[in-house]
Amino acid sequence: MAKSPRVLPGFEISLGYTLTVLTLLLVLPLVACLFKAATLTPAEFLGAVWTKRAVATYMLSFGASAVAALINVLIGLLLAWVLVRYDFYGRRFLDALIDLPFALPTAVAGLVYSALLVKNGWYGQFLVPLGIQGAYSRLGIVIVLVFVGLPFVVRTVQPVLESLEGEAEEAAAMLGASRWQTMWRVLFPALQPSLMTGFALSFARGLGEYGSVIFISGNMPFKTEIAPFLIVARLEQFAYAEATAIAIVLMGMSLASLALVNWLERRSRRYAS
Repeated sequence: MAKSPRVLPGFEISLGYTLTVLTLLLVLPLVACLFKAATLTPAEFLGAVWTKRAVATYMLSFGASAVAALINVLIGLLLAWVLVRYDFYGRRFLDALIDLPFALPTAVAGLVYSALLVKNGWYGQFLVPLGIQGAYSRLGIVIVLVFVGLPFVVRTVQPVLESLEGEAEEAAAMLGASRWQTMWRVLFPALQPSLMTGFALSFARGLGEYGSVIFISGNMPFKTEIAPFLIVARLEQFAYAEATAIAIVLMGMSLASLALVNWLERRSRRYAS
């Protein structure tokens, strides 16, 4: 039986090119990391990745990234709602401003926020007397991670809001639903998958962030040191195998977290349908 022709020709060539690019850019570097870490014995590997200092960096990186992603979900939903549902002067400028963290070097963001949050900075002169220390603290890390991760949530939620017709909200209001009931029972089920996707993207972005964090965190071990900085510190000590081992653990934990979020997203889509 003859095979039916495909609508789009060149599938074999496209697939081969895609697999080649993925192998060169993704698979081979990961294999190289595994081979480098394999030069360590199991005891040496465990001693490199599970020290008290390393565990402290894991906890800070994952905790700060999760908190920043949750904040981004709330702020991103609000911004996307304003950009989609309201027409006002400066709307296009605000919409373009959302993408600024994509184009701005993250090191610049770290320098700017550290200058703003120090004791004599524009923000710090008001916050520090209140006992709120932004610069060289975990709060500062969360702030810069919110900055770099916010566009992911806005750009993920915005198309979904644009596809939702206003008639459903009007019908809910006519049937006596309050604004909270309309949001929770009409809009939220449709927005939930995109919100989870935005959370996952923001979380992953914050987990691997380095440039902006090193300027505002102070890089103090057991306090404000993130896992990517510990990897760089090991490389500066010429401990390449130990640095690769920490990178593999961080990568594995990241993949596990993203897999969990993606599973929850698929499950929510299945229930929504």
